[in-house]
Amino acid sequence: MKFILSLFSFVLMTACSTAFVPANADGKGADIIDYPRDKHGEVMPFVSDKNASKAVDEAIIKAAAEDKKALIVMGANWCHDSRALATHFETSEFKNLLGENYVLEYIDVGQKNKNQDIARRFGLDGTKGTPTVLIIDGTGQILNLETAPTWRNAASRKDVDIYDYFQSYAHDGNSGADDIVED
Repeated sequence: MKFILSLFSFVLMTACSTAFVPANADGKGADIIDYPRDKHGEVMPFVSDKNASKAVDEAIIKAAAEDKKALIVMGANWCHDSRALATHFETSEFKNLLGENYVLEYIDVGQKNKNQDIARRFGLDGTKGTPTVLIIDGTGQILNLETAPTWRNAASRKDVDIYDYFQSYAHDGNSGADDIVED
């Protein structure tokens, strides 16, 4: 019986082992990246050896070129809320929203002791919780300074609330979503 359950778990995790990256360089279609998953099937997209500053710069440049926003998720694979938010982003509803409006980049913060210069670059005093979610326009300005550090409860937020938050920034930059702080 253990063997059958193990085999089933392996097959299920293998079948669900791809993660979505919003758009190709031309802004159309989607690229698939195989991220590892935890035992619950949540993606673990935070790569520890990535050149984070370069990745953020490239995301902002690409966002500007495509008339989108850069969505920088600063988190860690050890963090349930970071993994949960990344897993939300894989649903078809989020794939469409993010693919049309954002260039997504995941930045590993280690034990909140890594890549803190990126958070400070955009006006935060490091990452107090994970994930910290930055929405940056094509000029490099942060649009959600007040709510960026409030995502440490991402796993318990309702899908519709998460969707509405990113939808509010998608079109005009800031339509009042910064007034909604969920600490």
